[in-house]
Amino acid sequence: MVTENEIRGIGPKEPVDRSIFKGAVNDPDNVKEKIRYSWEVPPPPIPEDQIVEELEADVVVIGGGIAGLAAGARCTELGMSVIVVDKFRGLVAHGAHIACLDSPVMRKLGIKIDKQEFARRWMHTCGSRVNEDLLWLYINKSEEAVMWLLNLAGDEVELKLYGGYYKGPEFTEYPATHYFQKKKGSHYKTYGAFLFCEILQEVILNGGNKVMRNTNAKYLEKKDGRVTGFVAECEDGKYRRFTGKKAVILATGDIGGDPEMLAKYCPLGLKPKKNGYFPAGINTGDGHKMAFWIGAAMEEPSWALSLHLISYAMYSFFFLHVNRLGRRFMNEDTWSQAKSIRILMQPQWGDGDWAFSVFDSKWFEEVGERVHIAGGQFTEPLITEYGQPWDENNGVREAIEAYIQKGACFVADTLEELAEKMEVPVDTFVATVNRYNELVRLGVDLDYGKRSELLTSIEKPPYYALKFGPALLNVFGGVLTDINMRVLDKNQNPIPGLYAVGNVAGGLHGVDYPLLLNGNSHSRALVWARQAAAHIASGEE
Repeated sequence: MVTENEIRGIGPKEPVDRSIFKGAVNDPDNVKEKIRYSWEVPPPPIPEDQIVEELEADVVVIGGGIAGLAAGARCTELGMSVIVVDKFRGLVAHGAHIACLDSPVMRKLGIKIDKQEFARRWMHTCGSRVNEDLLWLYINKSEEAVMWLLNLAGDEVELKLYGGYYKGPEFTEYPATHYFQKKKGSHYKTYGAFLFCEILQEVILNGGNKVMRNTNAKYLEKKDGRVTGFVAECEDGKYRRFTGKKAVILATGDIGGDPEMLAKYCPLGLKPKKNGYFPAGINTGDGHKMAFWIGAAMEEPSWALSLHLISYAMYSFFFLHVNRLGRRFMNEDTWSQAKSIRILMQPQWGDGDWAFSVFDSKWFEEVGERVHIAGGQFTEPLITEYGQPWDENNGVREAIEAYIQKGACFVADTLEELAEKMEVPVDTFVATVNRYNELVRLGVDLDYGKRSELLTSIEKPPYYALKFGPALLNVFGGVLTDINMRVLDKNQNPIPGLYAVGNVAGGLHGVDYPLLLNGNSHSRALVWARQAAAHIASGEE
């Protein structure tokens, strides 16, 4: 009888001689033994005589951003004593958006998202490198988490639906990004993501618990295989031991501020010249390192990263994009993450990490006529309510004028003069614009396939070249956890007493940041924090 292997011409299977991998980069023994980065070496323990005090609570949290404060707030609500520490002196956050797949606002507007389709698209964008249990936890719990945060603010804040999502046919974002708007007379002082933090911190403090800032955790401590707490250097320069009777929660953000960690886990993150988080560079992977030193399992590289077009100007629109050689290099009809990646792939010199959006004096009207089919971050204002019309009062004209004044937008009466101000080759740039105008007249983008509806001519002076480029916002990858946010060891077993929430936890992203839903990392932080708090409160190991 002819076997399938014989039909395919495949010989008998022989065992692989693993010795051929000895010493290779992927040889497990080699990887295990060789230290490549300084952060892989744990710091020496602080001498006991230098630890001046021990502070104890049911739960101690390292990190006072959205994830850490959410964990502290939820644990407080569940009747637990909490101490949250953070190395920065104030609130730590960035952005304004928060996402959920359903909400009262969406239901009122008749907007419904197919969750199964959403999950498929998320998996596709992430190259299937996603823990689907965690993905569905987010899908099913995001509304509950966002409404919880909103309700914590009482009647001082209302939920608004963001209207500036990208509306392209292939890369369509979902209209499920929200933001919080303070009502008149609100006692809250901040906006956007800082407002999220302010609300959560207030719950912790009003519940009789502590938030300690200027407090830098150094390493975790274990006893009989269980993580019991950590040692930190406090605001007064003295060391203290923080003990969590029930749990220690890592909520330390991402690795975007540590070049060595980026080199290992996300080399592309080294390319942007600017860090867009606030404060820039503060997220140095502290929790990742502490977990690594006690044997936690890390997500496989390369990790996904989030890039925002905020380094030079906050707008790029859908007009002709040219690189620093004066050449067109992409289909401009796409979302901001794609534009950022394409810019980083262009020839650059010195500190260059930008491109130009080129348009003429008709630009404001042309955007307004097409915003309903284009849109997206960096085409419309950051806070654009769903259904809000494009008009002269939206502040975009004023923003472009401000960029002209600060040198991020060049204006000229001729293309040649504009090229000189941009410092790009004049002949190449003029030829690029002429070719683009030719495509506009044809009504078909034969070069890059942009939708015909978004082709607009560059022929009515003055001409503009708006400088825009990516900043690194977050790197999404980290320690592996189970569905209850318990940190796993290299055998995939939970490390007793240790949890991870927010961007220190991996498993939800891979390959690329799925900007299907702007603000998903903020609501993910809430979902993870609530999940961890519920499990700690249950008393289960």
